[in-house]
Amino acid sequence: MLGNIKFISELGKLDLIHESILHRCIKTLLEKKKRVQLKDMGEDLECLCQIMRTVGPRLDHERARSLMGQYFGRMRSLKNNKALPARIRFLLQDTLELRENRWVPRKAFIDTGPETLQQVRQDAAKDLGLFIPAPTSQGGRTGFFLENPFMPHRLRLEGLGGLADMFGQMPGGGIGTGPGVIQDRYSPTMARHRTNPLFNGHAPPPQAQCFVKSNQVQNQHFLHQNHMAQQQVQSKDTPPRFGKKGLHADEVPQISLRPAQSFLLLKNQMPKLQPQTPPLMPPSTQTPPPGQPPQLGLKTNPPPIQEKPQKTSKKPPPSTEELLRTAETMVTEYLTSKNLAEAVGVAREMKAPSHFLPELLSRIMVLSLDRPGEDEEHASALIHALRAEGLVSGDDFMRALLCVLDRCPEIEPSIPLVKSYLAQFAARAVIAELVGVAELARPLENGTHFPLFLLCLQQAARLKDGEWLADLFAQSKVDMQKMLPEMDQNKERMLEILEGRSLGFLFPLLKLEKQLLQQIRAEPAPHAVYKWIKDNVSPKLHADRGFVNILVTSFLQFISQELSAAAEEEGEEPPPREQQEKQLLLAFKPVLQKFLHAHAELQVSALYALQVHCHASAFPKGMLLRYFVNLYDMEIIEEEAFLAWKEDVTQEFPGKGKSLFQVNQWLTWLETAEEEESEEEAD
Repeated sequence: MLGNIKFISELGKLDLIHESILHRCIKTLLEKKKRVQLKDMGEDLECLCQIMRTVGPRLDHERARSLMGQYFGRMRSLKNNKALPARIRFLLQDTLELRENRWVPRKAFIDTGPETLQQVRQDAAKDLGLFIPAPTSQGGRTGFFLENPFMPHRLRLEGLGGLADMFGQMPGGGIGTGPGVIQDRYSPTMARHRTNPLFNGHAPPPQAQCFVKSNQVQNQHFLHQNHMAQQQVQSKDTPPRFGKKGLHADEVPQISLRPAQSFLLLKNQMPKLQPQTPPLMPPSTQTPPPGQPPQLGLKTNPPPIQEKPQKTSKKPPPSTEELLRTAETMVTEYLTSKNLAEAVGVAREMKAPSHFLPELLSRIMVLSLDRPGEDEEHASALIHALRAEGLVSGDDFMRALLCVLDRCPEIEPSIPLVKSYLAQFAARAVIAELVGVAELARPLENGTHFPLFLLCLQQAARLKDGEWLADLFAQSKVDMQKMLPEMDQNKERMLEILEGRSLGFLFPLLKLEKQLLQQIRAEPAPHAVYKWIKDNVSPKLHADRGFVNILVTSFLQFISQELSAAAEEEGEEPPPREQQEKQLLLAFKPVLQKFLHAHAELQVSALYALQVHCHASAFPKGMLLRYFVNLYDMEIIEEEAFLAWKEDVTQEFPGKGKSLFQVNQWLTWLETAEEEESEEEAD
C-alpha cells in the first residue's frame, strides 16, 4: 500500500495525475472507516504522511488552501490522540512541522547517502588543507607509510582500512599519539615498535619520511617535494632524536602539540586533488643518495601511464528558460507573419523534451488570448499542425488546457472571456479529432471549471453542425448530469440549463418526455397520438430504446392517472380496476404495435419501462402480473421478449428482483407452453 501511495505521489508531482485524484486519495486515507478502531489506522496515516511529504507543496496553493487546512486540522487532532502508536504520532508531527516550515525539509530528512572515499578526501582538502592520497592494493591488503613527529620509528600500517586511509597523513594522527597521551619508552605503542622485525632493534634514520606506494605519478611527485622540503628545513648538524643504543630515561622528548615544521611549510605546496600530470622523472633522479636507505614501497621504474582520450564535448540540452524564450519568439512571429511552415520548422528544431510540450502548447494559447479574434483560429491551426507532424499528442493538449485553466483567476481580470476563448481551442481540437468528447469531459466532471464543457459544445455546434455534434455526443456515452455542479445534477435542472444554452437538441428525449404526456392528456385518441409522434419525433428515434421507454412510460402514467381520477368520482360505482386498466391499454394497442412489432430488443425495453413504473408505485399487488398477461394476450409483446427479460442481468433499472418474484410462476408456465408448442410443431 505504501509503495502504491509513493507511486501515485510521484505521478502527481510530475503532473501526470489530476489534483482531484490526489485529493480523493487524501480524503480516503483520512476518513474514519466503520468497524475500524483508531489504533488500526496507522497504515492509512503513514501513507497520508508519505503523500503529503511528496506532493503536498503542489497541492498547497490558494484555491485548495481551505481543503489543506481541513486535512492538517484533522492530522493535528490525531497527533494528540494517545490511542495511535507513538511512531505514527511522530510522523504526523513531522508532517505538520514540514508545512509550517513552508515545505522546506529538515537536513536530517535529506537523503544524501553515504560519502565515498573520494568525497572524504575532497572534504579534507577543502576544510583542512590536507592531501590524502588513495591507497593501493598489495597482496589483498592496503598499506602505506606515515610520518609522525611524535613517533620514534617509521611505522608501516597494514590492514587498518578506512581510518588509516583518512588520518594516516595527518600530523599527530599516528597510532597512540595526540593530546593527552603520554608516550615514552614504556608505552605499549613503543613496545610494539621495539619488537617490530622491520627495524631489527635499530633506530630509524634522522630524517623520517612518508612513503606511499602508488601507481599514480602525482603521488610520486608529492613525495619527492616532501623529501626535498625536509632536507631544506632540517640542519645537517641536528643531533638525532634517539641514540643507536636506545633512548635514555632522562632524554625523553617533550611532546609538542604543534604540527611538524615540514608540514607547515608544505601546507601551501600540497597539490590539488586532481593535479595535472607532471613529467616523469628520469630514473637517475629516483635513485636515493648514497648513505640513505632505499625508498621502500616505491617502484624505481613505474610503467608508462596511458593517458585517456579526452571525451568529445557534447552540446548540453537547452535549459527550460531557453526553451521558453524560443517558444515565445516562435509564437509571436507566427501570429504576426502567419507562416505556418516556418513555425513548425522552428518547433521541430527546438527538440523540446516531452515534459516541456504541454508548456509549449499553453504558451501558444496564452499568447493568442489578448490578440484579435482570428488569432485563436491561427493558434489552433499551429497546434493541429504540430500534432500532424507527431510533435505533440492529445494528452499534451489536455495537460496544457488544464494548466491554462488553473491560471484563469490571474488572467480573467485582463481577459474576462478567457473561458470562451479556451472553449474555442477545445472545440477545434474535438473537430480535428485531437481529443475526444469523453477525454475532454473526464477532468471537467462535477462542475469543474463550469461552464467550460458546455461552452465547448456550443462552439463545436457553431463551428461544425448540431446534428453532427448530437451523434458524436451520443457515441461518447458522457453522462451530462455529472458535468454539472452537484446541486444541479437532476434531469429537470439539466434540461433547463441545456435549453438556456441552446443545447437541448443533444437530449431530444428529455424534452419529448414532458411533451408526449401532455399530448396524450389533451387528446388520448390513438390516431392523434401517432400523428403527433410522426410530426414531432425524428424518424431516427423511432427505433431508439430511449424513445420506446418514454412512450410506454407515458401510456402507463396516463392509465394510472385515469384510474385514480375514476376512483375519486362520486355517483355510480365504477367498473373493477382490472377491467378499466385492460380497456385503456387496449386503446393504445395500435400505437404500441406500430413501434414494437418485430423488434425483440425494443419489446425488452418496454418491459423494463413497466418494471420501473411498478417500482415507482411501490409494486401494487398483482399489477405487474396483470400487465404481463395483457401485453401477451394482446400480442403487443412476444414470448421471446419475456424470456429475454427474465434472463437479462443488469443493474441499470431498479426493481428487477421483486419483479421476478411476482411473475416468475407465470414465466415458467410461458416457457413450458412454448416448449410444448415447439414439440407439437416438430411432430
